[in-house]
Amino acid sequence: MARYLVIVESPTKVKTIRKFLGPSYVVMASAGHVRDLPKSQLGFDPANDYEPKYITIRGKGEILAALRKEVKKADKVFLATDPDREGEAISWHLIAALNPDPKKTYRITFNEITKNAVKEALRHPRQIDMDMVDAQQTRRIVDRMVGYRISPLLWKKIKRGLSAGRVQSVALRIIADREKEINEFVPTEYWSLDAEFEAAGMKKPLTAQFYGVLKDGKAVKTGLNSEEEVSRVLAGLGEQPDCRAVSVKRGERMRKAPLPFTTSTLQQEASRALNFSTQKTMRLAQQLYEGIDLKDEGTVGLITYLRTDSTRISEEADKAARAFIGKNYGENYLGESSGQKKSTGHIQDAHEAIRPSDINRTPDSVKDAMSRDLFRLYQLIWKRFAASRMAPARYETLQIRIQAADSYLFTAGAGRLDFDGYRKVYAEAEEEEKAAGYPVGSLEEGERLTLKKTDPEQHFTQPPAHYTEASLVKTLEELGIGRPSTYAPTITTLLARHYITKEKKNLYITELGDAVNNIMKSSFPEIDNVQFTAYMESMLDSVAEGKTQWKQIVRNFYPDLEREVMEAEQKLDKVSIEDEKTDIICEHCGRNMVIKYGPHGKFLACPGFPECRNTKPYFEKAGVKCPKCGQEIVLRRSKKGRRFYGCENPECDFVSWQKPSDIPCPQCGSYMVERGAKLVCANSSCGFSMAKETQQASSAS
Repeated sequence: MARYLVIVESPTKVKTIRKFLGPSYVVMASAGHVRDLPKSQLGFDPANDYEPKYITIRGKGEILAALRKEVKKADKVFLATDPDREGEAISWHLIAALNPDPKKTYRITFNEITKNAVKEALRHPRQIDMDMVDAQQTRRIVDRMVGYRISPLLWKKIKRGLSAGRVQSVALRIIADREKEINEFVPTEYWSLDAEFEAAGMKKPLTAQFYGVLKDGKAVKTGLNSEEEVSRVLAGLGEQPDCRAVSVKRGERMRKAPLPFTTSTLQQEASRALNFSTQKTMRLAQQLYEGIDLKDEGTVGLITYLRTDSTRISEEADKAARAFIGKNYGENYLGESSGQKKSTGHIQDAHEAIRPSDINRTPDSVKDAMSRDLFRLYQLIWKRFAASRMAPARYETLQIRIQAADSYLFTAGAGRLDFDGYRKVYAEAEEEEKAAGYPVGSLEEGERLTLKKTDPEQHFTQPPAHYTEASLVKTLEELGIGRPSTYAPTITTLLARHYITKEKKNLYITELGDAVNNIMKSSFPEIDNVQFTAYMESMLDSVAEGKTQWKQIVRNFYPDLEREVMEAEQKLDKVSIEDEKTDIICEHCGRNMVIKYGPHGKFLACPGFPECRNTKPYFEKAGVKCPKCGQEIVLRRSKKGRRFYGCENPECDFVSWQKPSDIPCPQCGSYMVERGAKLVCANSSCGFSMAKETQQASSAS
């Protein structure tokens, strides 16, 4: 009997695939990579045209020995590692480590771990795609260059154990730039003016918003930026202004069905809808892909490959989904087309979108076979895919424009769901529907209305939101930074290094992260550049497509990096980084304690280490008095490393995210905080702000 060996990456897949194949097939796992660049060396030789040096990963000896034993027995060897560049490289490394007969060694890929997909892959074996391998080699070597040449500089400048990375450093800069933007944001005052109208035949009043004025018969949108401007409008309206509906437009609006999930959109929606971190989402998705033990079926892969930036769906899956929708929801719920995002240059369209491997495995039918979180993620994927094949949701819309007192315009809009379409099964977490309905009955153009009351309200513009994991992933994807497999590890690394911290869903840069970011910006501006990082991704795509020779990228990149490192090393040698002494006395040995950096920022330590190991938190004085009790304000850090200002008095509860000022607000008497070049009142209902120069002038006088 013929004997065939199938090698996969994950041991979990072995059980799933083994039951699809007959007794002639032996299924074994490599448990991921088997060879890599050595950890103790740069891993490539610049003097020998950057030739990489690969070694067997420690601990893989027994696995490789078992695989070699089976390779010798096999009539054919099928390398079935993951269907991406990294999987292609793992297969290439397996060939180098196992040395099988090239004539009987084949590469196979499948996008889902199902019986049909695996058997179809075995019917269409191929050779290793060296362009994909070279693209992965390039990524690995360039990332090694950045990490191994820059990280030691961070050790010298700040502390040991830090790291730099081609993608992680740019992600850190994006977060740092947003933090700076938020801290320097100065709110601007604006007002809204709502008006309540009634007309004959209306069951309830109509609320409309101030839009602007009529000038020469044309509508001009006018903002209300102060209470004085609102007062002028109210005075112009008078007590009982003449009001009429000058425009009543009824229409129809279609909301298209969402596209099926890519890695990025799955991570974003799982964060919003399920409150999952990117790391958790990928871990659960991996389990769904590799296989879940179902009653009466055994272990089955429930979703397609989870690392993809394509929204393409196979014809077979599309046909099955449409049959399911027609049968269970009706033909009128079927979408007209497959709904696919136009491919951009960096999309690896050989993959499909993330979808259930079988649309007939509804979430309810497999609920009992999995944990709650696995079920919730599978349900999200299933519903999104089903919705992507369905008809748009259809809304009836109504837009009303009201003229009041000859020259003022108010507008109102409403909508109601006429046909739910894809919303029968799925609605995005951030999708909000206005349930106002049609509030005006049969209102027609020219009809008179009565102004019942007005409601002016003061507002202040808000700073941009802190990044969340979801919004950061979206930004990285939009900028072309990283790939589906890198989003979650990048964020995980930044959190693990304590460069950023997460509170609730928001990401904040720590003092340590700020220090690393400043070094990267000043010493390595090219690497710490969004455009360059995105360009490098496009070059890796070019290698994968066979258009660019991989070593040429390395040849172009490394000399410039080496020059920048040498320049930075010279500068660092000239800088004496000494521990800053304080006037705080060590209660154990009497020495003056010094300031050191730790994973969460600065702390106080005794310079007598290791004889004296005394440490304590370091609170940097802000140079201002507490507005509550008059004692010193100090810089503190939350448990997760985020900086804030608090009173040194343990009995005082004053805290502020921005540095407070000694100057009270001249408008309401509250304390003010520093935001960029301005001082802003901490009382959100006040909104007063002034330039710092004004503060200095008033202090001097």
